[in-house]
Amino acid sequence: MTYADLSLFQIVEGLRYAFPKRMKAFEREIPGLIELRDRVTERPNIKAYLTSERRIPFNEEGIFRRYKALDL
Repeated sequence: MTYADLSLFQIVEGLRYAFPKRMKAFEREIPGLIELRDRVTERPNIKAYLTSERRIPFNEEGIFRRYKALDL
């Protein structure tokens, strides 16, 4: 587990939030990255954090906000 792994995990999660339709289609083209995201999610401490109240959910205030007009 590296900072790069965690950063890529966060990018994939953020893009899934911002562009759900486009990411659903695009993920077929990046299976290795999606597998990395899935492996990060299964790490015990990360899994516990992701389901905890400590995790700040994505919202419309941050960089990863919904871009409905661009989600083609």
